[in-house]
Amino acid sequence: MTVARETEVSAAAKPRRAPDDRSRTSIRWYSFRNISAIYLFIVIFIVFSLWVPRTFLDVNTWRSMLDTESLTAIVAIGLTISLAAGVFDLAIGMQVGLAGIVVAQLLSAFSLPIPIAITITIVVSALVGLVSGLLVVGLRIDSFIATLALASVLTAAVQWVSGGQQILNLSAEFQALGTSDILGITLPVWVMAIVGVLGWYVLDRTPAGRHIYATGGNPSAARLAGVSVGRVTIISLVVGGVIASFAGILFSSRIGVGDPTIGPAFLLPAFAAATLGSTQFRAGRYNILGTLVSVFVLAAGSKGLQLAGAPTWIPDLFNGLAIILAVGLAKWEGRSLRAMAVRRRLADSHG
Repeated sequence: MTVARETEVSAAAKPRRAPDDRSRTSIRWYSFRNISAIYLFIVIFIVFSLWVPRTFLDVNTWRSMLDTESLTAIVAIGLTISLAAGVFDLAIGMQVGLAGIVVAQLLSAFSLPIPIAITITIVVSALVGLVSGLLVVGLRIDSFIATLALASVLTAAVQWVSGGQQILNLSAEFQALGTSDILGITLPVWVMAIVGVLGWYVLDRTPAGRHIYATGGNPSAARLAGVSVGRVTIISLVVGGVIASFAGILFSSRIGVGDPTIGPAFLLPAFAAATLGSTQFRAGRYNILGTLVSVFVLAAGSKGLQLAGAPTWIPDLFNGLAIILAVGLAKWEGRSLRAMAVRRRLADSHG
């Protein structure tokens, strides 16, 4: 009878604890620290819906923004993978520029078929990522310094290949890649979606993703656990370079020329999205979903400011302040939550 009574008490106790656990999980999920970008987007949407409703709420504005920002999102996804592995890839912007110039030169000067030109461009981008990885792992140069130096080398390479001029005479078939649509959605958006889903799956659902996070979180502990930290670092940079090449190829296709100046414009937005995204959903861990959400939150703010007639430098200011505000408040809330947890444990111990 005693055992049966204890079982009944235990079974009765479970339903009373479950709602409390669900409540705490719900509070954590909806906290500013976890989804600050969502709250920021709500504020942005309300402000510009009242300020410039005719243009900001127009469907074509949002369709155009989705198409335009898809390339930034692709670059940010590649950057997120390397950042998750603990590598700051400051060369990723110039890898976009290099891919755009290489594919244009192969098509214009050598008249190669489009599939072959694209394949060669992707291989070149992978080799650049490999060189970057060897500098970091083989020569043990800090990733910040190694990729910054490599970005300078790639800038020189882009100027050498292009002669400092735009590469013209790209075929209509190639230009169609960046402007054609499937089911009303342009090809760059489809590429972004596919790369995003694959990146999310690898990072969140596979052993390779766990190795990447382990390498970025604590390389020493990862080595002790049997993770090949050097190999993971190199592969993350190679994958990031390949993904960046997709954006470069699509950008040249979209504008119809190989432009030697496009690379640097992708660096800050990609880092801004990845940094803000690291505060979303995964408690300080770089993640694909957070990055994608952040890309379009920041883009919505920039677009709203442009539609309101703000100076051209205002969007850059907005991006910087948004990151500082979101990350700063998330850190502040994290400290507050830890302090509350300490006080609760102290109260429970004295109770």
